[in-house]
Amino acid sequence: MSKNTFTIRDNRTGKEYEIPVENGAIRAKDLRQIKVDPAEFGTMTYDPGYDNTAACKSAITYIDGDQGILRYRGYPIEQLAEQSSFLEVAYLLIFGELPNAQQLQDWRYQVMHHTFLHQNMTELFHAFRYDAHPMGMMISALAFMSTLHKEAMQVEDAAVRMKQVYRILGKLPTVAAFCYRHRIGRPFNYPNADMGYAENFIYMLDYMHQSNYIVNPVLARALDVLFILHADHEQNASTSVMRSIGSAHADPYSAMAGAAAALFGPRHGGANEAVIKLLNEIGHVRNVPGYVERVKKGEFRLMGFGHRVYKNYDPRAKIIKKIAYDVFAVTGTNPLIDVAVELERYALEDEYFVARKLYPNVDFYSGIIYQAMRFPPEMFTVLFTLGRAPGWLAQWNEMIGDPDQKIARPRQIYLGAEERDYLPLDQRP
Repeated sequence: MSKNTFTIRDNRTGKEYEIPVENGAIRAKDLRQIKVDPAEFGTMTYDPGYDNTAACKSAITYIDGDQGILRYRGYPIEQLAEQSSFLEVAYLLIFGELPNAQQLQDWRYQVMHHTFLHQNMTELFHAFRYDAHPMGMMISALAFMSTLHKEAMQVEDAAVRMKQVYRILGKLPTVAAFCYRHRIGRPFNYPNADMGYAENFIYMLDYMHQSNYIVNPVLARALDVLFILHADHEQNASTSVMRSIGSAHADPYSAMAGAAAALFGPRHGGANEAVIKLLNEIGHVRNVPGYVERVKKGEFRLMGFGHRVYKNYDPRAKIIKKIAYDVFAVTGTNPLIDVAVELERYALEDEYFVARKLYPNVDFYSGIIYQAMRFPPEMFTVLFTLGRAPGWLAQWNEMIGDPDQKIARPRQIYLGAEERDYLPLDQRP
């Protein structure tokens, strides 16, 4: 009978070590016993970017990048996007199961009745310049929240943690709307708890005291689905930051400010903004072949194609492509969609992209939808933050309750100078 172990032979010493295998992984600390000199620290793994290192066990999100599969708590993303709502998915991520009717009603009530901001926080927005980036304001507002809710530091108290979950999910759309309204110089609209989550957000963005104002249900549903598609995505950069800061038992507002800062980076949450820039540079479908040839020559990357995890068609991209046409039926056709469709068709028929498994990802069509809904590009990552919030909170909550977790402390391989003596300034070469 085979054993769930690896036998590792150290050719430097001739010694063999038996390492347990659990869930297809070995514990990195088990490698510490492999050493030449007993005084050594022991063997470590070197893994820049954590390409093949699992820092946690999680029951939240499953991804099979080769097969193009994404599931939240076991539910395929396609089913959730088609049949569920964002608040229902948020409940699923945080609690682990879909709610019954009463649970969903109570959950909606709690979240939507935590949408108002403290007046001090409202005043915070007026301290920003008129051209401040909305993500800079969002990050600052999250950190500011920690000063308003000091009990949030009691992270080991489940009831206190849940209170912060209600507050964060409820208040983030208001913060995002205030960021937008401040940027365009309009007075703030306060939330309406009788509306749906995405509906209320659009209302706070757009309402100008029209007597006949109604949020278009197609646009509200499209935004709701986009939030679902962004709700969680396993251990990406921002989620890892959320867990890392949370491992120090910082409050969730501070942890989420750090996660949002990671998302702000153009290598992470800013990709859909880059896609819009790319499509504008192409300009017309007739320019697609020439542009693709320049990509193949290595002049620049094809933004919106390829993914760190997916080596197949991103399942979220298929859903978003359909939503795009639903939105255009309301907003009018976006000329960039023709360029995007032709670029996708051309690339997927080109052996260069097929061989490298470069398929459209979630960012390829999401930016076009946001632009059609008249969001400025600076708001794209803010919208990503709203969608990702329940995933961050679910991951943070799971990490706090995991007895295996401890404060994050990666190791390093030191390649610097050996010990040397300090020289006074006049003796230095």
